[in-house]
Amino acid sequence: MSSAPAHRRWLVAGDLNGFFGLVVDNLAVMAFLSTVLVGVFRFPADIVFTRMFPGTALGVLVGDLVYTWMAVRLARRTGRDDVTAMPLGIDTPTTIGMALLVLGPAFVKFKQGGMDEHAAAIATWHLGMAAMIVMGLLKLGLSFAGGWVGRAVPRAGLLGSIAAIALMLIGFIPIVEVMQVPIVGFVTLGIVLYAVVAKGRLPGMIPGVLAAVMVGLALYYSLGPLGLAGPGYRPPGALMLRFALPVPSLGFVDGLSGTLPYLPLILPFGLLMVIGGINVTESARAAGDDYRTRDILLTEAIATLIAGICGGVAQTTPYIGQPAYKKMGARAGYTLLTGVFVGLGGVFGYLSNLVELVPLAVLAPILVFVAIDITAQAFEATPGRHSAAVVFAFFPAIARLVAIELGNPDYVAPDHFNALLTSTGQGMPELGVIVALGNGFIITSMVWAGFLAALIDGRTRAAAAVLLAGAGMTLFGVIHSVEPAGGLYLPWDLAGVARTMAFQFTAAYVVLAAVIGILAALRGPAPERA
Repeated sequence: MSSAPAHRRWLVAGDLNGFFGLVVDNLAVMAFLSTVLVGVFRFPADIVFTRMFPGTALGVLVGDLVYTWMAVRLARRTGRDDVTAMPLGIDTPTTIGMALLVLGPAFVKFKQGGMDEHAAAIATWHLGMAAMIVMGLLKLGLSFAGGWVGRAVPRAGLLGSIAAIALMLIGFIPIVEVMQVPIVGFVTLGIVLYAVVAKGRLPGMIPGVLAAVMVGLALYYSLGPLGLAGPGYRPPGALMLRFALPVPSLGFVDGLSGTLPYLPLILPFGLLMVIGGINVTESARAAGDDYRTRDILLTEAIATLIAGICGGVAQTTPYIGQPAYKKMGARAGYTLLTGVFVGLGGVFGYLSNLVELVPLAVLAPILVFVAIDITAQAFEATPGRHSAAVVFAFFPAIARLVAIELGNPDYVAPDHFNALLTSTGQGMPELGVIVALGNGFIITSMVWAGFLAALIDGRTRAAAAVLLAGAGMTLFGVIHSVEPAGGLYLPWDLAGVARTMAFQFTAAYVVLAAVIGILAALRGPAPERA
């Protein structure tokens, strides 16, 4: 069928539910981005709100407009009036990863290098733009090879690494925020778990996330003046008009050279979005909406590139849960409304006002739920026999979380931290090992889980090959970098404890690969599991 019924409406009641859910998701991610940069790293707020937010929001506008058009086109082609658009927004795991692991540390590094605060903030912003361009170009190239990528990357390795990010960074850090304002945060989290995880019905069919935010805000601003919302209560400030157009800029060119030490993080971030785009497109197809995978991937790649050129520092992605939006009754209108609301919010500044108005204790529970959902999916979507491989992928992320906390100068003095990195005692320095294990943790998680999954399946040659690839990456600091900041290097330029650690880590992979090969030879050929 090619003709559309005359009575079809593109904006229906279900689109309002979808709109509120998608907007709150985007708002939560942007709030966490600004809270980490401004609150944790003391980044200038005006740079975040008037330079980073507009370009980031523009990427959401572009992506959601294209996805809306795709839904309308699919409905017209099929003659159906129940087509639901793919939800697109700011990606949660990589945005939090960019804030905690790239932008924040880079800002500190620039200041330690002698830049004043404003110059360091601008240099960090340009670095974030450059990271977006790198990720966008990677996604653009891989969008034409989505099938090959899906086959080449083991599911346990990919989903295990995503779950590691979710559990350690998206889940653990926000749940600390929840418990710092326990009445507000825990009640808000409980409503999210009741309505979204346990599928409990709320009065008036109000979306669970929206209900949780409304209750959280009511508790925060009613208990706060009474001193019952915790010591961190802040009364609402005056609304500020922050008009800022997302103007194209070549600032990313200045930041390209600075991306080199962060490539072990930036490239996996882009790869994760390609695999995620493939998975969510398959999910939508199973729900009855047959979108072309290449079109979905190309859209998110182009939206990321546009955002990066215009100052954005957080990439877009099609969200998991298109079937859930379909069950809400959403069609094509909710992505149109979300794109316009977020896009204009970045220009006129009301997004930053909302971010400042809604405390992190109210938004953090949404991130905790996202972490739970992603981690659970990692186990559900991989074969049961690979569950050990998924768990194995968590350890490098734990090391990274510990290194982040110990590296905070509020907890451990920088001089003492640096001394602990090279303090030998017995064997290699424990803190140095933790830092090296956490550096490049996303790729390490993929390597470890891929190795164990291949081993479980009896594919010993593949397992050994993964180990040898890990050895090669270790040698040059792609993973297990002995540089505290996680930079790449030539191994022969290292000296002292750093040189010892780099070669010991590399040798460990090589020796284990040899042992696996010997054991396989002694055992003889074994059938591979399907």
